[in-house]
Amino acid sequence: MARGGFAQPFASPKVRCTDRRRTAPCEAVLNYKGKHYRTIWLAEDQASVEVIDQTRLPFWFETRRLASLNEVADAICTMVVRGAPLIGATAACGVAIALQNKTDDTTLDASIAILRATRPTAVNLGWALDRMARVLRAVPPERRLATAWREAMLICDEDAAACKSIGRKGLKLVDEAARQNPGRRLNILTHCNAGWLATVDYGTALAPIYAAHDSGIDVHVWVDETRPRNQGASLTAFELGAHGVPHTIIADNAGGHLMQHGQVDLCIVGADRISANGDAANKIGTYLKALAARDCGVPFYVAAPLSTIDWSIRDGLRDIPIEERSAREVTHMTGVNEAGETTTIQIAAPGSAAANPAFDVTPARLISAIVTECGIVEASAAGLKSLRSPARAAE
Repeated sequence: MARGGFAQPFASPKVRCTDRRRTAPCEAVLNYKGKHYRTIWLAEDQASVEVIDQTRLPFWFETRRLASLNEVADAICTMVVRGAPLIGATAACGVAIALQNKTDDTTLDASIAILRATRPTAVNLGWALDRMARVLRAVPPERRLATAWREAMLICDEDAAACKSIGRKGLKLVDEAARQNPGRRLNILTHCNAGWLATVDYGTALAPIYAAHDSGIDVHVWVDETRPRNQGASLTAFELGAHGVPHTIIADNAGGHLMQHGQVDLCIVGADRISANGDAANKIGTYLKALAARDCGVPFYVAAPLSTIDWSIRDGLRDIPIEERSAREVTHMTGVNEAGETTTIQIAAPGSAAANPAFDVTPARLISAIVTECGIVEASAAGLKSLRSPARAAE
């Protein structure tokens, strides 16, 4: 993977800051050092993509060029790109990259199989690959490359538009909560990263927060650190800070305490897969936040695009596949030392085994509502079914 420009916005001033990233102007949430960014974009060679390397955040803002199928698959596996919508968009681009030299059925099928095996929980991955396969098999091989890039870029643009719409739809919930608490700051709790970095643009759970902040609502975000990979402390805090949204990082186990003491007005999280009955798989620890929210009478919302709904699964707890990641993510931690150097240290007792389920499933009964680009619905089979247009039902 080719590395692009990098910058260090918040760490040691001893480190030289540069930024060589080139991008075409586009509407986006994150304004970083005076430039607007998406998380993935077509490279200048028109045959590869560039992405923001999320394993380097929050201390280094660095881009990578993905120019081969293996590089795309590795970027998804190692979480250079992550977040269900962005995984799907990246996989779609991976298919186009794989067809760069050969466009026959064997190459198409093999590339889809390799990409499908990268991560099991996020349904957007399979959704995007199935869509690419359906479109590309309908055209002759000589037209597949151009069609693949057109469809992949369309998936990226549609994700950005869907997330922008989620922000507008979800703003209603934030505004209602603010009106119920006049004269004071509104406190929102979120878990993991379901913002701009998890999507092509805007975010899911953070999109309504950005919309509220930009509309003048006084919001403050409690950011769960989200062990073991700390996506809240590193990614959510990074992008909220870049956008100027007031926020505070908290330990994962602090959320229930804050809710008990009236310091959380609502919770909003993303999802990697939503079953047809409204169960939602999200980063491990989400279920515990939903339980605490129910006990304390705090609304608990899930925000996700329609592409995150798996209509084939009727029972999320039973049937959503849960990714088991490396034990090393639990036993070790990576950060930046006082010299501004990235370092990894062991934090667990030597010789101890570690389990690392990456996701859990929150039952629909604990979810106050699901926010999609098409509206806010009840977390139930009936609520989700109301979102299905005749065209989508035929897919």
